[in-house]
Amino acid sequence: MTTPKFITYEQGEAALNWLGLTDALAEGHGLPKAEIEDIFLYRGDDTLLSRAAWIDGLGSLVKTATIFPGNAPERPAVNGSVTLYSDTTGEAEAFVDFHLVTKWKTAGDSLLAARRLARPESRKILILGAGAVSASLIEAYSAGFPGAEFTLWNRTAGRAAKLAEATGARVAQDLEAAVGEADIIATATMSTEPVLKGAWLRPGQHVDLIGAYRPDMREADDEVLRRARLFVDSRDTTVGHIGELKDPIARGVIAEADIVADYYQLDAFRRESDKEITVAKNGGGAHLDLMTARHILSQVGA
Repeated sequence: MTTPKFITYEQGEAALNWLGLTDALAEGHGLPKAEIEDIFLYRGDDTLLSRAAWIDGLGSLVKTATIFPGNAPERPAVNGSVTLYSDTTGEAEAFVDFHLVTKWKTAGDSLLAARRLARPESRKILILGAGAVSASLIEAYSAGFPGAEFTLWNRTAGRAAKLAEATGARVAQDLEAAVGEADIIATATMSTEPVLKGAWLRPGQHVDLIGAYRPDMREADDEVLRRARLFVDSRDTTVGHIGELKDPIARGVIAEADIVADYYQLDAFRRESDKEITVAKNGGGAHLDLMTARHILSQVGA
């Protein structure tokens, strides 16, 4: 009987790098397509999300997340557990720290898209939100775009100022002006109403949509989607499940056919010109957790 390995947050942080992870995610999409199943339970603003994935040749994983927005700022709003299983025996191979997997999967997912869609010379990066995801995005984008300058915007300015002090970013006072100056715009809020307006965008920008994960959540307005070429990490976990796409598709603003590709068509993740606006929706499915956890295990050591 195999004894599962317990991987702590500290062990993973010491062993990982962002470019290596994005390469592992790209390689994972060269394997047979993942089987994915999600279960969502809701109680008011709180969510219990259980995600399972199985990739032939890589193994299987179950990740359960509890999302309690009311926890912030005293304690993390998102908690949970991650179990990685052997593809050959079905035995548990590793229990990996939930926050470690979530951090690296979420920001790595966004960085993989940006490395292919954002203009290589992009240096001005605007992040909407000031939570844990925003902090990890600064790490990830710094690795992918050396010398990048970061600007933060948050509805609660004090939280943005606190993260800016810790990371060396500056705080935007005028969101519309900050959007106009940015090369890359990442949204990592928990908003149910759009905070990013398409009228503010200019040619050549890349937009990274992260925060919306429920059918009733939007971060970008309809005009953002109309103006951009659209990409998703997974059609299976975004189109019918997340308001960012489900709502405008249902109203005929965009069509599902407007989505150019997901990561299983990774070769299609490319710009057609320096003038176009690109949007990538980060849905963060369990298959990405599986790829990330397997990579973590390989780096920490079996």
